[in-house]
Amino acid sequence: MNTLLSKKIQQGFTLIELMIVVAIIGILAAIAIPAYQDYIARSQMSEAMVLADGVKTAVAEAYANDGTCPVNTTAAVSGIALFSDITGNYVASVTTGGTGTATGGCTITATMKAADVSTGIQSKTLTLTMTTSATAGSLTWACASTALQKYIPKTCVGL
Repeated sequence: MNTLLSKKIQQGFTLIELMIVVAIIGILAAIAIPAYQDYIARSQMSEAMVLADGVKTAVAEAYANDGTCPVNTTAAVSGIALFSDITGNYVASVTTGGTGTATGGCTITATMKAADVSTGIQSKTLTLTMTTSATAGSLTWACASTALQKYIPKTCVGL
């Protein structure tokens, strides 16, 4: 019976154990928070890709009909709304333009908002440029952006 009383039962964590746990959580947070912020910026930038994709058909149709690129900066044209009317939660506008040539030349530019978006993509643009193959009779779109590569959606990188 005396041996049962002499054993002290541990009642919690030591200070060292708690400090180790806090240090591990701090290290994980230091890695996870920047990665999450990049993910948020990329998802916001993907809205620009979606809105630009929605205009591609109308631009291609206008080019196929008369060989020119529709310009929506002053008025709605060829079934494309005025640039300031094509907006989203993170996209300020989507502008169409360019100079129609035998090899394409039409562009669609989505401009991100200057505020209420992730810092790395504020006022950045995502531009789709149309090219055409005279021999194959097909249209292709090249994608470029003024944002850092880590913020560009994967669908844009593959174009």
